Amino acid sequence: MRKERKNTVSRRSFCKNSAIVTGGLLTVPLNVAASANVIGDDAIKIALVGCGGRGTGAIVQALSTKENVKLVAMADAFQDRLDGCLGIVSQKFADTEKIAVKDENKYVGFEAYKNAIDLADVVILTTPPGFRPLHFEYAVNQGKHIFMEKPVATDAAGIRKVLEAAEIAKQKQLNVVVGLQRHYQKSYLACLDKIREGSIGQIVSGQVYWNSEGVWVKERQEAQTEMEYQMRNWYYFNWLCGDHIVEQHIHNIDVANWFIGEFPIHAQGMGGREVRKGNRYGEIFDHHFVEFTYPSGAVISSQCRHQPGCITNVSESFMGTKGTIYTDSQNKGIIKDYSGNLIYEHQGLEDPNPYQTEHDKLFASIKAGTVINDVEHAAKTTMTAILGRMATYSGQLITFDDALNWGRRIVPDTFSWDTSPKVLPDADGNYPVPVPGVTQVLEPVST
Repeated sequence: MRKERKNTVSRRSFCKNSAIVTGGLLTVPLNVAASANVIGDDAIKIALVGCGGRGTGAIVQALSTKENVKLVAMADAFQDRLDGCLGIVSQKFADTEKIAVKDENKYVGFEAYKNAIDLADVVILTTPPGFRPLHFEYAVNQGKHIFMEKPVATDAAGIRKVLEAAEIAKQKQLNVVVGLQRHYQKSYLACLDKIREGSIGQIVSGQVYWNSEGVWVKERQEAQTEMEYQMRNWYYFNWLCGDHIVEQHIHNIDVANWFIGEFPIHAQGMGGREVRKGNRYGEIFDHHFVEFTYPSGAVISSQCRHQPGCITNVSESFMGTKGTIYTDSQNKGIIKDYSGNLIYEHQGLEDPNPYQTEHDKLFASIKAGTVINDVEHAAKTTMTAILGRMATYSGQLITFDDALNWGRRIVPDTFSWDTSPKVLPDADGNYPVPVPGVTQVLEPVST
């Protein structure tokens, strides 16, 4: 038998306790105490935690909303990232008073997030996702409204922490928007409405894709500790990134969960490294293929690939009992019946940018005293992507319940520049790569 874990969570109770947020919006009256720092103030004060590329984009979008907002604090593990981000936003908003970051409110290091969060009404959490559960928990405990990027964790322990903090956020009536921006994209919302109207009947199968060439690599520098090297190359280490099935392909997996209205009961799949090999690519795969099976019987094929020179595809398609639907990130949405007749077509060339819309909605909700809460759905979708990774790494059929309750903890217990991550290179500089049929992804069992 498996050893007992306190507070184990089943997929059924996980789904029952919080319904899927199908439109990204859950609006309820906001407790005045939860917005005491905002209502009546001249400006909503923002802290940015994580000043890399996504953090820079997110703070530009936050400062571009129509509300009266100011950036008052910044935090990052690296000084150069903070300085680079501040330089970009200072130039972009040079003719405004939106940049109000004093020198003493620029914080660097592993504990920097606390100082920055303490100064703000709203926090933007855009570090590598391995840190997200820790930062989210602190922000919630401090009573802050939150925008946080996806995914919300990289292992099951992180998901459980996020869920616990989500309950506190709900009690405090805090706004929490998560960067699964398709929930704020007009084409996807329009197609969801058509699904609910019964245009394609019940979804029974589908395919979701994120196939592209991959991302950057940063070469190892002299005198870097292993912790610094991995953090500079966070995309290639699971405790930081989750592998590209979690960090990137989560968007397409999320659409499947959202449109079907369920979360899978189990997954099985395959994956490996065919092109992106060598120690400069850490431990992650360059391709994954997963079959997710849902309670209704629907089966979704999930495909993601980072291989240059191959076909690029970032889209979703679903087959229902009455017809098919196709969506992609370029604002397209097409529905046909099985005779080939066009039922609906969305060509949103003039649709608003969903990255901007999610911030517009967040700050408008704060100002209005209402609540948007994306976090529970985002946690379930993140767990779905983690389940897919566990299936491809192990080569086994993994249930959602086992993945959530027994998935191995991969994030370090403490953080410093001298901390040794749980995955280290061998004498030749090579990192251990998961081997299907050999790699164990669940915690050991006791008899």
